[in-house]
This record gives sequence, C-alpha cells and structure tokens, in this order.
Amino acid sequence: MNLADMLGYADIAQLTRIAVAYGCDCNGHSKHELIQSILTAVGRRELFDAQIDGMPIEDLRFLNSLLFDAREAFSLEELLARVRLSRFDRTDSVAAKAPEAKQAVAAKAGRAPVPGKRQRAKPGAKGVKNESAPAVSPEASLRETIARFKQSGWLFNGYSGTNRYLFHVPNDLKDRFRDALGRRFEARLHYGEEPAAYRDEQTLMAEDVLLFLGHIDKHDIPLTADGAMYKRNAAQLLELLSVREELPQKGPWRFGYGRRFKDFPDRLALIYDYSHYRRWISEADLRLTLTAAGKEKLEGRIREEPEVLYRFWLRLYKGAVPNVLSLVNWIDRLAARWVSADSLQAVLLPYVRPFYYDDAAAVLDKRVLGMMVHLGLLRQGRDDALGNVYKMTNAGRAAVKGSRIEEREGLTLD
Repeated sequence: MNLADMLGYADIAQLTRIAVAYGCDCNGHSKHELIQSILTAVGRRELFDAQIDGMPIEDLRFLNSLLFDAREAFSLEELLARVRLSRFDRTDSVAAKAPEAKQAVAAKAGRAPVPGKRQRAKPGAKGVKNESAPAVSPEASLRETIARFKQSGWLFNGYSGTNRYLFHVPNDLKDRFRDALGRRFEARLHYGEEPAAYRDEQTLMAEDVLLFLGHIDKHDIPLTADGAMYKRNAAQLLELLSVREELPQKGPWRFGYGRRFKDFPDRLALIYDYSHYRRWISEADLRLTLTAAGKEKLEGRIREEPEVLYRFWLRLYKGAVPNVLSLVNWIDRLAARWVSADSLQAVLLPYVRPFYYDDAAAVLDKRVLGMMVHLGLLRQGRDDALGNVYKMTNAGRAAVKGSRIEEREGLTLD
C-alpha cells in the first residue's frame, strides 16, 4: 500500500501528529484536509530531504534496514531488534574488548573513579545529582524510535484482524527514501572513466565449482578429526582454481562467514560450503568424496547461475553482516558506473556493523566488496587519479534486481 492508502485508514489523532511533524497548516478537524496537507508536504522534495538530513545516524541505519526488504509487514519485536542493531556504535566489538576505555569514559561522566586518583563528591555537583536521576531503559529508548517513525508517517499499524499488530512502510515512501538517500550518497562519490585494465570474475566461480568437484572425484582426500582438509591437499586444490588465494595464517579466529571459513580463504570457503549445502560432497569416514548427486552434477557440466550463487552468499553472510542485502543494493545503485573505492566506502561505512575481529572497514572491503568481485557482480580496476575503482557487471545488476530476498532469510550450515 502507498502512503495515501495508509493515511486513509489512520484516525484523526495520528493524522494530526503527522501533520504537526511536517509543519502543515490546515484544519485539524477535517480528515480529508489533513491527508491532503500531509501528501502535499511529503511531495515537496526539499522538505523531505531536510527531514532525512536532520536524522541521527542510528535512525538512518534503522530506516535503511527497511528499504530493501521484500516483506510488506513487520512485527514490533522485529522492528525493536532492528533498532537495537542500528546502535552498534555503542556496543561494537572494540568497546567490548577495552574495559579500560569504558572505565575512563565512566570516570569522565562522573560515574566511576579514575585509577590512582582520589575522588571527593561536592555538594550539589552535577555528577552526584545525575547519579540518582532515573535512567531511560534501553527497551524504552528503542520504542521511542518506533514512536518517532509512526509520528512522521513512516510506519503504520495494520487496520484489520491480526494485521493490526504489524507495522507497514508505505511502498511509495520506500521509493522516496531510497531516492533521497541515493542523492545524499551520490553527492559525495567520485566517478571516473573506464580504467585501462580491470578484474572481471564473471563465470569463474561457477566454473571453479565444477573444478572443485572434479578434483575431489579424481583424488583421495583424507580429512582431519574435525573434518578439515590437510594443508597440503588444500594447497593443491588452490593451485587448480582460477583465482589465486592463500591459506589462512595464524591470527584472529576466523568464524561467522560459513562452515569452513576457518579452514579456507574466503572464496574457496564459499565454494566448499555451497557444494556441501547442495549435498554434492560427503565428509563421511574422514574422507572427502562426491555423493551420487555430486557425480551427477559433475557429469552434467552445467554451470551454476550467478543469481543462485549470489543468493547463497547473501544468506550465508547475513548472520555476520545483518544488512548485507541493503549494502549490496546500494552498491548496485552507486556503482552503476566506475566509482572510486575510497568514496564508496566513505559513504557506506557508517552503515556497516563491525563483527568481532572484523572492523567496519574489513567487513565492507573483504566480506562484501571483495566477495562481490569473486561472485562476478563487480568489476575492480585501477584509475591513475582515483585509485581503486568498482563498477557493477550486467550479470551482477540482473542478479541483484532479480532476487527478492527477505531480510530474515539467513542460513546456518550443519
């Protein structure tokens, strides 16, 4: 449903709150006049853009999480979870691993002593007074965000049956929000001409899936006690594939991006996990072998479609990168022509949540942009003036636009 339809089901009280939010000057007792005034205000691009520009980054992240979801309705619990995920600046992994930094912040706010320094409270001091002031609970703060979005006419309750307990975003407002944020992002991007040379891995991953299956069919591959390949066998396999990768070295624990991500480099891990998910390979009796389905796939020599591999990657990485769907859609829009990697990362980084040992830059560069190149969705080149540049491939644009994937469609491999 569009905004006009949802306004028609809203009561006078909600319409009045929305009209006040947009600064409408109209008869507050006339539902028709309220609706027309709101639609006129929303239709003014400068007012709409001003509202977007005035939103804090947490609200923009929450809004962004709704824009590319194929679903029509959301429960309150789902929305609260998304608001919570949008506040990762307060709970990111770096802060969690730095108790001394947290202690210093608390001391600065008057809530804890600085080590080695004697503290004495002064009568009437602000720090003492604030100590007894009631704090707003995290749950209440999350609900306040939902209430603000309702007051702005960006979220509506259903109007009948159990639908009344679900929330909806008007379809035409989604389009307007995407356009407004897109203009905001594009104003900060640097575009260039086609570079003299660039990487284009279209079809390579699909071909390497067949090479991977063929290698397993021809060789006896023992597995370790936890089901991993021995390094010598993994190195032989990497030599065979189209894209050169190195085995992971000792360092931060690798997890969250698939079943065998800890054992293999990113691209091979995806190929392995996809083959395992399709039941083409077996790890029974500590031997890596082809199943009957795997032999049939190998004999047919039919390459996987880019969209199929893309959807698998999207679902597999969603647990670690909750908004991977919206990031891919923004890259699809913003990299329709050759764009500077630095400027693209600058506009998207505020929307990327760190994941344990991966900071936001690593998540965007390695787990999203890098994997989109491996999947053949993105070309990567080098420009003399702009440095690294990206551009979506035709196959990539078709895969992104042809996939209606719900944000909740994550994937956990056994």
